[in-house]
Amino acid sequence: MRIILFCFMLLIAAPVWSQVPPQAQLKAGMKKKDSIKPTVDLYKIISHENDTTHVDTSLTILDDYKFNILRKDNFELLPFSNTGQTYNSLSYKKDYEESFPEFGARARHYTFIDVEDIEYYHVPTPLTDLYFKTVPEQGQQLDALFTVNTSKNFNMSIAYKGVRALGKYQHILTSSGNLRMTFNYLSDNERYSAKGHFVSQDLLNEENGGLTDQALQQYINKEPEFEDRSVLEVNFENAESVLFGKRFFLDHEFVLTKPSDSLNRISLGHTFDHSYKKFVFRQNAAVNSIFGESFESTNLQDETRLTKMLNEVALNYSNNILGELSFKAGMTNFDYGYNSVYIKPGDTIGSSLEGEVLHVGGAFKKRLGGFEVEADARLNLSDEFSGNYFAASASYSLNEDNQLRFGIDQNSSAPNFNFLLYQSDYIEYNWQNDFENESAQRLYADLKSKKLVNIYGGLSQIQNYTYFSLNEEGVVKPFQSADPVRYLKIKAEKEFDFGLFGSYNTVMYQNVLEGVGVLNLPEFVTRNSIYYKDYWFDKALYLQTGFTLKYISNYQMDAYDPVLAEFYVQNVQELGGYPLVDFFFNAKVDQARIFFKLEHIDDLLDGNNKFSAPGYPYTDFLVRFGLVWNFFM
Repeated sequence: MRIILFCFMLLIAAPVWSQVPPQAQLKAGMKKKDSIKPTVDLYKIISHENDTTHVDTSLTILDDYKFNILRKDNFELLPFSNTGQTYNSLSYKKDYEESFPEFGARARHYTFIDVEDIEYYHVPTPLTDLYFKTVPEQGQQLDALFTVNTSKNFNMSIAYKGVRALGKYQHILTSSGNLRMTFNYLSDNERYSAKGHFVSQDLLNEENGGLTDQALQQYINKEPEFEDRSVLEVNFENAESVLFGKRFFLDHEFVLTKPSDSLNRISLGHTFDHSYKKFVFRQNAAVNSIFGESFESTNLQDETRLTKMLNEVALNYSNNILGELSFKAGMTNFDYGYNSVYIKPGDTIGSSLEGEVLHVGGAFKKRLGGFEVEADARLNLSDEFSGNYFAASASYSLNEDNQLRFGIDQNSSAPNFNFLLYQSDYIEYNWQNDFENESAQRLYADLKSKKLVNIYGGLSQIQNYTYFSLNEEGVVKPFQSADPVRYLKIKAEKEFDFGLFGSYNTVMYQNVLEGVGVLNLPEFVTRNSIYYKDYWFDKALYLQTGFTLKYISNYQMDAYDPVLAEFYVQNVQELGGYPLVDFFFNAKVDQARIFFKLEHIDDLLDGNNKFSAPGYPYTDFLVRFGLVWNFFM
């Protein structure tokens, strides 16, 4: 609460800092001068990879797609019924440029802010970005950011994202907070640059295990007396899970050559990343009928921790002939695990995995003819967590309107820590595995065209694919596939402009060529929007209003396990095969974008018995509104 109040006071005080009383100007004998208001393109946003864009206050259909708690397009995700809960992924996703195993509880990471999600700023005047949106029941979601350049060289920002939502079903409250603070600096002679951030996060979700068998039938049959979802019985009402995280990150570089040397540039870089994560599952009383026998009958608590520290140095060289070259070396210290050792007949499950991993790597970038070629690679010099990745791509501009890009990715890395070591108060949720590295390769190409169509195609192959599924006793366990998995993905999107009317269409086709039953995905996912757009009130207001239809074909949808906070493969129940229809009315006034939406209006016609995962209903009809407002001071 103190953090929220602090951020609120910053927002209130910011206009005061940026103003000088007119009387003070007169007393000082200052002459009134003409001033030029900075244009919006001077408010720069800098990504983790140093790609620079600027603040965009326009209103397009893409802004409607991004108007959610993630602040990004969630086309390939299927949300659970309450804001801040997890998402069921509608496609296969892998980070090909990571050779170290991830922390588990992956279902809790959708709203977790990683290094790549942090943005840095450079602004001519103080800037505030405010996001607000209503939630399904009793609560709100807010994301507020304030950034200022204290000088032309130094920028700082503070932001807080908070969600609290009760939800319409019993015991699915979400309460989360993400605090982030950033800075970036560039010296006067442009030889030293630095950027860094601090993040503190806690994401709490009450867990109910989904609907009971009887409640499922009442929901599926659309029985009128259960339209009040709070009367539907859930499997339990005594559990919660929390994902905590803190991180300090610093990336800085010093140029060794003088600015006058325009042909050769040599620099030294250093990256430091210290992070701590903890996942906690608590339950007041054991539910043995679902999760099996337990060591404790009451006050169950599982805690999993990971402390990781990365130090990496880089020597960078560039000239007109060789392009941009980078040579890297680093070390990762890690400590993952628990405070106990589990001993059972014939087996002992250790308390932790800890050690250090050395790595070397390099990167290359150059324009060759008409092609922009990029490559990046890393090799772990460790027996415990051996791994590597190689990524290469080439892009070519066919003309001003069409750009082609193609590439190859290769990755070998250990599966996430939940597969390797897990301890729980539930007896069956204890294991330690020596799995082989997952090895994945991907060939891809994409075309970005202003006049034709944006299209992406990728073919992936994974050896030693690791997944969760039910064993013969019906308990969730980790498995590693002995056979390879091959996966094809094609995605196309195109906007049509008909003057006062527009249409935006996205289609994704997927085919699991090998590995069906291990990797289950919908064959088709489509989203089609049709809308009216125009200026009203002497162009004081710009609006877009219309309908969006999303369709997901039938498939054996992954199920959710609350103890692990992971999704697992099931091959019994097919879900999907239904449309999801929303009506939206969005408007832009000055720098404010206002969003009004009737979500899932198809529910009004035929009722709702759709699912986000087996046992977990999809959201009912909702009236939602909110805004995104930029203040330039």
